[in-house]
Amino acid sequence: MTHTREVTCRPVWKRTLWFFVGLGATGTSLAAERMAFRGPDLRLGVGLLFAAVGIAALRKVTAEVSADAYGLHSRTRLRRRSVPWHDVADLRVHLKYTNTSRAEEARRVSVVLRDGHKRLLPLPQSWSPQDPDFDAKLDALRALHRRHGTPDSTHLPVISHRTAGRGWAGPLGLCALLIACGGVAAWFVPNAASNEREWKSAIPCTAETPATELRECLTTLPAVIARTEANRPKQNSWLYFADNRPLGRVAVPQEDAQAFQPGDSVELVLWRGKVRKVAGEHHVWREHIPAAGDAAAIAGALALAAGYPGAQMLLRLRGRRLADDEVLPSALPFGGALAGTALWLLPLCYLHPTALPTSPVTIAWAAAGASATLGLFTWAWRATQVRRPGDGPASEAGEKGREVYLAARFLEHTDYNPHGFGTHIVLGGGPPAVTPHPGPGRFAAKRIPVERLTVKDVRRARGSDGDIVPRSWHIAELDDAGEPVRLAAAPADLARIVRELRPANAPADAANREP
Repeated sequence: MTHTREVTCRPVWKRTLWFFVGLGATGTSLAAERMAFRGPDLRLGVGLLFAAVGIAALRKVTAEVSADAYGLHSRTRLRRRSVPWHDVADLRVHLKYTNTSRAEEARRVSVVLRDGHKRLLPLPQSWSPQDPDFDAKLDALRALHRRHGTPDSTHLPVISHRTAGRGWAGPLGLCALLIACGGVAAWFVPNAASNEREWKSAIPCTAETPATELRECLTTLPAVIARTEANRPKQNSWLYFADNRPLGRVAVPQEDAQAFQPGDSVELVLWRGKVRKVAGEHHVWREHIPAAGDAAAIAGALALAAGYPGAQMLLRLRGRRLADDEVLPSALPFGGALAGTALWLLPLCYLHPTALPTSPVTIAWAAAGASATLGLFTWAWRATQVRRPGDGPASEAGEKGREVYLAARFLEHTDYNPHGFGTHIVLGGGPPAVTPHPGPGRFAAKRIPVERLTVKDVRRARGSDGDIVPRSWHIAELDDAGEPVRLAAAPADLARIVRELRPANAPADAANREP
């Protein structure tokens, strides 16, 4: 690939894409016909769906990316762009997992310009971790960039959901949505409190009750259940009344529909034009009146939930000086702090939805909870600090001759780590070795050939290292007789392992070298 003169990327599955383009044209015709002559219906929705699919397929089938000595050129149906190589600062891979098991991933190439702008190329694309065609096209593009431009990075930056270069739009949009939903729930609290008070204070209607106040009092009417209809739990079940008196039916939960029997004489309690209670001899159903505490607790839960994407944005802000492909600390410590806050805040919101606590017990409850929250967030702030190689102390050396098992992984397949089987490295009691277990014993251990290894660098984890590496671990870049090998471990453990590997021929300052 070092002698590549020109690269052209075109979409695969062109026939399939053109089929969807034709399907979109058919859908557009169907939607236009239904709108013009028959009005909105199901076929109109189907036509609009097909039209949207066709537009997306047309954009993909007409996309093309090419590169030559003059620069990088991209073309779509509506736009053409050309960028000379001297304006390109870097080429990157954007990685996105397409399912929860992370067995499938989508990869695309982005261009970083000298002015800081970033553009995502329509091609090449890959939907598999092992895609030789994608890798070949990417290598060819990078080779042209090295020959005719000046790349900022010597390695291939990979941007994923864990790295500093991920966009702000997702967490910001989710945070804003949760805050808005929490605000709507909080807006309902006064109305729910008023409605709850009025329901509890409502009295039965009498003959002297004015007609204008009949909706605000409780009207009791007799009825006889003609039949019941118990549907699935997520569907309304029904009680039907004989002769449709005083009304035809009322919706109840499934268990209540099963508790009443045809022929049961019941009393219906109406308030504000709706049946609020059905009382029989053996069973009573009451409609749930939304309480102010419920709305306040929901509002509090949504506000706390908005704190998690807010914490993700905070971590991005703290890591703004990191390279875009470096992995950020996890926001889970802040998630734990938010969960701990929910344990005391949500019950407080439920019990005191409209007024500040006044009793000594409640005030002490709120003060203790606020202190606990402050401590939790202080711990989360420290736990998510960005640590660079050499910042923290190395793990203490164990007793001489005593075996110590440290969680660590070689990221490449080697003779001492076949198929990536190792999960720990054992030190002491013998030569360093890779084991698939945390001990004790050296069962299935593979000796590490320290004499072949040279420590080149120690750095923070990058997106290209994969999700198998925890966010807080660091990476040691080793040279194994000319082959690059990466070793991942917690910072303190990695520093100790590097000390064990250094006697071979590694530089003494490798453990503290910045990437």
